[in-house]
Amino acid sequence: MIKITPDKWKHFYVGLILGVIIYLFIYYVFQWHTATIVAVTLGIVVTVSYVFELFSLATGKGHYEFLDAVAGIVGGAVGITILFFILP
Repeated sequence: MIKITPDKWKHFYVGLILGVIIYLFIYYVFQWHTATIVAVTLGIVVTVSYVFELFSLATGKGHYEFLDAVAGIVGGAVGITILFFILP
């Protein structure tokens, strides 16, 4: 069994919240087709998660780890999936 460190859980929860906020914003403001909302939201979550890690690498502030970005992306995908099935 794989042990997930507390740091990865933080990134997961931040990604989940980010995915939910962006999804709801696009859903209520733009009212696009569901597939478009999912694609745009996932693209934004992937971009923000990875760019945050690249920022840590470039500036030396924080600790760059690719799996932190992956944890954020997985969290965002979970948030998107939950809203996909809840909202009409």
